[in-house]
Amino acid sequence: MQTPRLLSSLALQSSGTSNVSRRTFLSSFAASGAMLLSGRTGFSAETIGPDIKTLKAMREKAINFLKTTQNDDGSWTSKTQPGITAMVCFGLECGGAKADDVTLQKGLKHLLGYLQKDGGIYHPETNHKNYETSLTVLALSGANTDGKLTGTIKDAEKFLRLLQWDETEGVDKSQPAFGGAGYGKSQRPDLSNTTFLLDALKAAGVKSDDPAMQNALIFVSRCQNLESEFNTTEFPAKVNDGGFYYTPAAGGNSQAGKNPDGGLRSYASMTYAGLKSMLYAGLTKDDKRVKAALEWIRKFYSVDQNPGLEQQGLYYYYHTMAKTLSTMDVDLFVDAKGVKHDWRKEIAEALAKRQKENGSWVNAADRWMEGDPNLATSYGLMALKFCDPK
Repeated sequence: MQTPRLLSSLALQSSGTSNVSRRTFLSSFAASGAMLLSGRTGFSAETIGPDIKTLKAMREKAINFLKTTQNDDGSWTSKTQPGITAMVCFGLECGGAKADDVTLQKGLKHLLGYLQKDGGIYHPETNHKNYETSLTVLALSGANTDGKLTGTIKDAEKFLRLLQWDETEGVDKSQPAFGGAGYGKSQRPDLSNTTFLLDALKAAGVKSDDPAMQNALIFVSRCQNLESEFNTTEFPAKVNDGGFYYTPAAGGNSQAGKNPDGGLRSYASMTYAGLKSMLYAGLTKDDKRVKAALEWIRKFYSVDQNPGLEQQGLYYYYHTMAKTLSTMDVDLFVDAKGVKHDWRKEIAEALAKRQKENGSWVNAADRWMEGDPNLATSYGLMALKFCDPK
């Protein structure tokens, strides 16, 4: 079994945490003992997170960059790929742009031009209906301060439900594809698209016990390398490390590759995405799937790379990592060596050293379009949303 390389940064302790009294919760693991996730007790005045002035300056620089790269029609990067424009609009909102911001309003108007009769919001010739609609729902929800977009959001929610793989597509619960969502062109669901679907449903107000959430949980559980009653596909027994891979459907796939025996290698961005999805569906820290995912993250905690993929998908990883740890309501994350990490500060500092003079971020490992500064900068702003000091 191949696993991501442990980084030297795992041995580095975040500054300023040793004398702080925190609230804690303890989770037991069957294979690896105990895990400690620390939160604040309220008895210390010490701040968790980055310097607020530096954080604000990073956001402002990124927003100003995106304001210079908008096309005349309100789009970014491509006039026929609304998913990127939706990502930028949502990034602007995460960075603090107000709903009436001229640049944001221009972008949202462009997105609404793709509103279809079926309630979806996508280019009519796209193979990415779920991706484009889900991201647009996030952007519209962030700007829906006066409630005028509620009807459009609810219609898009109904459309997204129809895209989810279930009995309406002739897929029953025994099949690996059940409950997931995909791009469309690949004819199978994947964990990344399913995560965007769940983000959109949650933004639209869907609760954790909703059938769409619970059906998605079935698919997400089958994306985890954990032998259990929740994943009886051929893959988990070959790795069984608690991490997540891209999809068990259509023969299975991991963007981190396969082992010689066909095992699908776990990697960090999908592990955080899988964990967050499980939390959205109502699982708690006592569930064996959550415990196993947390154990994997403890072993491979890093802000220097996307473990399992190194620099590929790095900005997607920062956002997913930050959103997941925020969803868990954890202030200090304790890795497998017992090192406490002020993850807000560490993510913000990792982004600060990578931010260009013009305010953008860009990934030299140009996979999944992270070589596009509009997309990477949006991910950066989405990650920084969760890095406010506490």
